[in-house]
Amino acid sequence: MNESALVLTLAASMVAAVPIALAALGELLAERAGVLNLGVEGMMLIGAVTAFQIGDSTGSLWLALGIGSLAGALFASIHAFLSVTLRANQIVSGLALVIFGTGLSTFIGKSIEGKPLDTDFTSTRWGVLADIPVLGPMFFDQDPMVYATILLAIALTFYLERTRAGLALRAVGESPATADSMGVAVGMVRYVHVIAGGLLAGTAGSYLVLRQVPSWSQDATTAGIGWIALALVVFASWKPLRVLLGAFLFGFARRANFWLQGEGVDIPAEFLSMLPYLLTIIVLVVWGSRDLRRKVGAPASLGVPYVRDER
Repeated sequence: MNESALVLTLAASMVAAVPIALAALGELLAERAGVLNLGVEGMMLIGAVTAFQIGDSTGSLWLALGIGSLAGALFASIHAFLSVTLRANQIVSGLALVIFGTGLSTFIGKSIEGKPLDTDFTSTRWGVLADIPVLGPMFFDQDPMVYATILLAIALTFYLERTRAGLALRAVGESPATADSMGVAVGMVRYVHVIAGGLLAGTAGSYLVLRQVPSWSQDATTAGIGWIALALVVFASWKPLRVLLGAFLFGFARRANFWLQGEGVDIPAEFLSMLPYLLTIIVLVVWGSRDLRRKVGAPASLGVPYVRDER
């Protein structure tokens, strides 16, 4: 077994896991508030094309990342308005966001199609810690966004389990009427967390184009990661740390093809690329069964608009 190739694959899997984890953590926040947002892919594309344009014109990675994140948040506010204020069908609204985001990013990115980006995130090497076998390259020789994503998952776990705001969020997702009777502003909670989810989706798309994709290409930028994120939230049972672990597994699946071929294991690349779509089908099956949703730990009011007069 080529251990060096495996270590390099594991280290690359950490980078590949970042956009999946960020997008999934953002969707987790929205769904914990009771709002299903299928528009993750659209928000990632908008964040990506915005970040590329800013990075190309200014040369600043962090400015590009920040503005790309804000673009995702702005896009999510559309879904928040439709689903929370207008109480539109959340599935239809989310899918419309994907279509709108895909078309808009195509229009904005037409002039930069195939153009490379000179800036890139650099790894932070932690001295002798980076020389530890296997763990060193995985955890002590990565770019800052890898560490930020890990810290974010830990912070969200604390937020959901140990804070009053997190308790209010969980209450809104489980029973908005009960939360309302206790003085929680249901609409505000949903707005804030849907937009925060869009912010993270925009960050995921921005990181993809700034770190992993050598040039702008809409088809190659997200490559179904938004749909993977949706599936991952379900399979992680709406737990941030499980999302982090699942994101690494998906990241490994996205990077393992070359290592497996080097080891003589003949697995077609097309098999790995089909996983997002297979998982999307599974998610739709889960979403279609109320009993199954309850068993996997879905918020009781997920996807259900809240009308105060119906209490």
